[in-house]
Amino acid sequence: MNADRHAPWRARLDAIARAGRTRRVRTLTPTGPVTALLDGQEVLVACSNDYLGLAWDPAVRAAAAGGGAGGARLISGARPIHRALEDAVGALHGGRALLFSTGYLANLAAFSTLPVEGALVASDAANHASIIDGLRLGAARRQVVPHADPRAIPADAHMIALEGLFSMDGDVPPLAAYPPDPWLFVDEAHALGCLGPDGRGAAAAAGVTPDVVIGTFGKACGAAGAYVAGPPEAIELLINAGRSFIFSTAPPEPVAAMALAGLRRATTDAALRERLADRARRLRDGLTQLGWCPLGSAHIVPVVVGPSVMEVAARLLSRGVFAPGIRWPTVPQGAERVRLTASAAMDDDHIDRIIEAFGPAPTA
Repeated sequence: MNADRHAPWRARLDAIARAGRTRRVRTLTPTGPVTALLDGQEVLVACSNDYLGLAWDPAVRAAAAGGGAGGARLISGARPIHRALEDAVGALHGGRALLFSTGYLANLAAFSTLPVEGALVASDAANHASIIDGLRLGAARRQVVPHADPRAIPADAHMIALEGLFSMDGDVPPLAAYPPDPWLFVDEAHALGCLGPDGRGAAAAAGVTPDVVIGTFGKACGAAGAYVAGPPEAIELLINAGRSFIFSTAPPEPVAAMALAGLRRATTDAALRERLADRARRLRDGLTQLGWCPLGSAHIVPVVVGPSVMEVAARLLSRGVFAPGIRWPTVPQGAERVRLTASAAMDDDHIDRIIEAFGPAPTA
């Protein structure tokens, strides 16, 4: 065996290390809705997407029942809990829905399968990697357009692809201002359960009905999995041509059952959404008073600190607050940030700890 057969991989890893972009997975053992042991260190978790604290909710946890799905649904069939969850999502958005094991798989299917071959898709510059990859796999033409700018949509665009709440900028695009003729595909992963009437997302909050909505159960719903919701024709096409649906094992029954329990709670408990909004306001106000300038307006609270982001994140961790630095290529160079997230499970002391850990913003 050639001793250097893995040299190309080592070379790529060395290049990543030289660029200061090495990533590592750390072990997080939850001790409560927003507390944990991080590699043995007690921390306040200020970076989780469990926005409503439902991953710790007794009813969501108790809902888990059943076993593995056994295979892809076109081979092994759909379980009753899959149907029940799809029916609940369809009723929420006013159409039909199709389940996926992850949001990445949902976006791969939606954006590679549904756009018309050769037609122009206007894709927001800040879109998630799963949207970008889905469009790359499809047969439509793609044009990246400036972030959250309806005026930048080309006149011949057949479809607009964007997020309802952008995961790294924490902002909501002016959805009602986008041209009405192109198809509108909105990824509501970070807005589902948190924004809009009944927690239906940012589009519903703006009074807009997208042609297709993508959502996930692994954030506000406290479980895992995802869906694509839209008209019957879109769902049938995904069943027949969406490769990441056809060739992927269905969500396990316990996960789907937890997702249904979490979805019901997230979309019916208005007080929980109001508490999340209050926690986000308190966090933003406190950071602003210290001279920081958080991006966005919702429960994702990014603080741009630039190239020193890893030092800032390390300082936060030394003070018991876990919020990793976000670097290029996830965000642009020079706009490195600490991505904080508010949670309805946080009390005033939790919010104050995050603010105090940041301390005053450096002066120019």
